[in-house]
Amino acid sequence: MSSHSEKTKVPGPKVVCVSHGGGPLPLPGDASHKEMVESLQTLAQRIPKPEKIIVVSAHWEAQRISLTAGRAPGLLYDYSGFPQEAYQVQYPVPGAPEFSAAVAARLNESGIATVLDPAHGFDHGLFVPLKIMFPQADIPCIQLSLSHHLQADFHIQLGEALSWLDETTLILGSGFTFHNLPAFFNPADKQALAQNMAFEEWLQQVCLDSNLSEEQRRQKLVQWQSAPYARFSHPRAEHLLPLHVCYGAAQRPCREVLSFEVMGKRASHFIW
Repeated sequence: MSSHSEKTKVPGPKVVCVSHGGGPLPLPGDASHKEMVESLQTLAQRIPKPEKIIVVSAHWEAQRISLTAGRAPGLLYDYSGFPQEAYQVQYPVPGAPEFSAAVAARLNESGIATVLDPAHGFDHGLFVPLKIMFPQADIPCIQLSLSHHLQADFHIQLGEALSWLDETTLILGSGFTFHNLPAFFNPADKQALAQNMAFEEWLQQVCLDSNLSEEQRRQKLVQWQSAPYARFSHPRAEHLLPLHVCYGAAQRPCREVLSFEVMGKRASHFIW
């Protein structure tokens, strides 16, 4: 076997992008999140338990790409209008400042200006899905921001700059494949559901289709606004872009999609 073939088999990071639901609602057993919670539990069983996790959350946008660097980051209850117990959720997962420093160094070397933030906490894009997937809170985590400009091509490049990570690392994109908030509050709207489904089907086809070249797949994701009902599904891009980071890290078709109903709409998790 040629050395080139052997090189292509070197294991890279585990890469998963999840839809994390509405605020803290998945945690107290909200009925509209039942399928989503079950799918996250299933997903956790489908991947080897990682030694460390880097989470790209839709809920952190920064002017310069930023990484948490605290040894024990607190939780950011970055939502409002929920019962008091939503602000008492605990997920005492350790940080990994040395890992953050190593990732920041590689990102800076690749030309992506990156800073460490020792004071920033973990938002619900991290603690909601991970509390469901890994309830023991025993895997060191760091969190990576999006860029405030929300440009698709840049976020694929950001993912590519993480592809050096090894198989002991899980890159977890945490967003939502559908994020039109008014539509969630009108679950009986059949037109909205049809638009939601059209975009969902497009996204799954792009990520799963092994007949696409990686350049074709990349261009479709860069030009995601041309997809059916793209801007209806994502009035802002921040809940979609964690998927772009994940694709950049994986640079291949995903191997599985877990689709489910949440708050009357369809959403998905992607496993590379």
